[in-house]
Amino acid sequence: MFHGNSGSSNGHYRVGQQREGRPRRGRGGTGGGFRASHYSQQSQERSPVPPCTEYDKAYFQAYSDIGIHEEMIKDHVRTSTYRAAIMRYQDSIAGKVVMDVGCGTGILAIFCALAGARRVYAIDASDIAFQASEIVKSNNLADKIIVLHGRVEDVNVEEMVDVIISEWMGYLLLYETMLPSVIFARDKWLKPGGLIMPSHATLYMAPVTHSVRYRESIDFWRDVYGIDMTAMLSLAKQCAFEEPCVETISGENVMTWPSAVMRVDCYAVLAEELESITAKYKFISMLQAPLHGFAFWFDVEFDGPQNVPSNDEHIHTLGASSEIILHPNNKNKKRLKSNEAIVLSTAPEDDPTHWQQTIIYFYDPIEVKQDQIIQGSITLSQSKENARFLNIRLEYSSGGRSFVKETVMR
Repeated sequence: MFHGNSGSSNGHYRVGQQREGRPRRGRGGTGGGFRASHYSQQSQERSPVPPCTEYDKAYFQAYSDIGIHEEMIKDHVRTSTYRAAIMRYQDSIAGKVVMDVGCGTGILAIFCALAGARRVYAIDASDIAFQASEIVKSNNLADKIIVLHGRVEDVNVEEMVDVIISEWMGYLLLYETMLPSVIFARDKWLKPGGLIMPSHATLYMAPVTHSVRYRESIDFWRDVYGIDMTAMLSLAKQCAFEEPCVETISGENVMTWPSAVMRVDCYAVLAEELESITAKYKFISMLQAPLHGFAFWFDVEFDGPQNVPSNDEHIHTLGASSEIILHPNNKNKKRLKSNEAIVLSTAPEDDPTHWQQTIIYFYDPIEVKQDQIIQGSITLSQSKENARFLNIRLEYSSGGRSFVKETVMR
C-alpha cells in the first residue's frame, strides 16, 4: 500500500544515485493516488491530481533505459508468475477490458490480449511507451492494445475496465510509491467486482546474521597487506551500511521465522494509509550468532476480491498494532499461501528475483544467544523530500541493550 506513479516500475530507481544493475523503477503514476469513494469518479473532485514534479520526471526518464526492462523481463520468477496468473484468470479477462498501469514494454498487456482481452489500455509515463507501441504493432495486436504515453492520473480513458494489472512493487515493497497510481486507476475506472492483479501483498522482516558480508566490508581494513588501517573502520561502516542494501541472502542467514510488517489488500487500501506505517515485532532467536541487521522481503498474491484470505497471527492489515511472535516451535506457516492464489515470492529460501532482499545492517553486530528475544518496531514513511523515497526508523533491543537506526532509501 502506498504512493505510486504510473511510469514503468519495478523497485529499481534512485533519483541522483543508481545502484549497480538497474536503477529503481518508475511507472506511469504520481505519488499521490487517492480513494474517496470506492469505484466512484467523485474521487477526482475530492482530491486534486498531484503535479508531476522534477523527481517524477527523472523517475520516468530512468525507465526509458532498456537495461531496466531487460532485467525485469529476464526475471523468470516475476514474468512467468504474472503470465501464469493471467492464464489462471483467463475467464475473467477474455472478452473484457483491461488496464495495465505502468506497462513498460507492454509484455503484460500482450499476455492479456493473448488471453482474449477485448481491449487493453497500456499506460506508461516513460518514453518506453513508444517502443511498447511498436511492439504491439509488430505482434499484430494494435486492434486490441491501446498504448497511452502519460501518467495514469493524466490520461483519458472513456470506459470502465474489468481488470487492472500492474507490477508496482519496489524494494521493501513500498519503495518508489507506485501503488497510489494503481489505487487512482481502481477508484476511477474499475468496475464493481472487477479483478486487480496482484490482489494482495505482504511485507516480511527477520533478523539476520551475515559474518561474511561484515568481514569483507569492514574487517578487511584491520589488516591490509600487514598494514593497520583500522582508521578506515568508521568510514567503511558508514559507506557500507548507512543506507539499506539490496542483495541476495540465503535461508542460512535468517535467525528466526519472519514477521509480517504489513499486508496490503489492493481492493481496499487507501493511498493515505501508505504515507506512514509502523509495526512492532518480537522474535525469539533460533541461533547463537552475531545479529548484523534485519532483512526484508515480500510476497504478492493473485486472488479475486471474493477470496481474501483471513488474517492470522502472522498477517495483519496495514495499521494494525498487534505484536507478532514467531518461534521455531510455532506450527503455523511462516508465509500465507492460499491454495486458491498464485504467489510471487521474494523470500530468501525461494528462487531468486531481481528484487533480491533488502537488508538494513547495523554498524556494529550484537551477540545473540539461542532463544534470546529480539524486539522493537519499524516505521516506514514517505520522504518529505521526495515521496518516492522511503524514510526508515528501526528501533531494536536485545539482551538489555536498545538501539535506533534511521536511514533513507533513495
